[in-house]
Amino acid sequence: MTNTKCGFVATVGRPNAGKSSLLNWLVGEKITMVSHKANATRKRSNVIVMNEDDQIVFIDTPGIHENEKLINQFMLEEALKAIGDCDLILYLAPVTDKVKHYEDFLVKNTKNTKHILLLTKTDFVNDTELFDKIEEYKKFDDKYESLIPVSIKKGTKEKDILDAIVKHLPESPPLYDTEIMTTSHLREIYREFIRESIFDNISDEIPYEADVIIDRVEEKDNVDVIKATIVVEKSTQKGMIIGKGAVAIKRIGYNARKKIERLTQKKVYLELFVSVKKGWTKNKNSLSEMGYNFD
Repeated sequence: MTNTKCGFVATVGRPNAGKSSLLNWLVGEKITMVSHKANATRKRSNVIVMNEDDQIVFIDTPGIHENEKLINQFMLEEALKAIGDCDLILYLAPVTDKVKHYEDFLVKNTKNTKHILLLTKTDFVNDTELFDKIEEYKKFDDKYESLIPVSIKKGTKEKDILDAIVKHLPESPPLYDTEIMTTSHLREIYREFIRESIFDNISDEIPYEADVIIDRVEEKDNVDVIKATIVVEKSTQKGMIIGKGAVAIKRIGYNARKKIERLTQKKVYLELFVSVKKGWTKNKNSLSEMGYNFD
């Protein structure tokens, strides 16, 4: 009998490098939050992918960045914990980035955990530009296990990436049920989908100072009833989240409900409220109440 492999793989990179999008693509289902705005992911979450009989437990992480805000410090800690606790790192480097982001990662990878360098967003450059960028990274070829350019248009296959990852994982039976795609509770996924909808529909800094509390989930035969509260820092932000004639919050709710229904394959009734908690992103106690616990 062939020995199976299983291990934890941290997906890391600077904000908006495409980590969550990559994981949704690899698992074949939308289960992690994606936004075109940077720093949307705030917490670690596990995404489980089976590659034949081998199990890969991806750890989705916030983007590596420095910021004085407490919430951003928490996010950096989450990324660094994942780097320190995993069997392998998948470092995502958008092809248009300068290599200094990668050099910063090498400094933060204090345990010298093995990593694969994934060149993302290669569809935005021509072949010459891609070749030049690969050449830039070649001076680091003693640091990474392999360098893989990813191009959806040119037919990069999920299995090519998964096969490359499995080579570096330890022999082990699966650590989780082979039928599940994430260790996150549904309530946490609902929360992230509502946050994603806020990012998609509300501009400026408001999404960064907003979060979501799932107050109640009631599963009925024909419909799931979800009640949630959007927490913001200022009264003016509450007005913008609700919008004139409640247009904005209706749009947020509609978009979030559609995402949830696609995942659960069940009708959803989603009711949203808005609450003001002044300065919650700057206060450790408030952050802890929202589920962001510092060590």
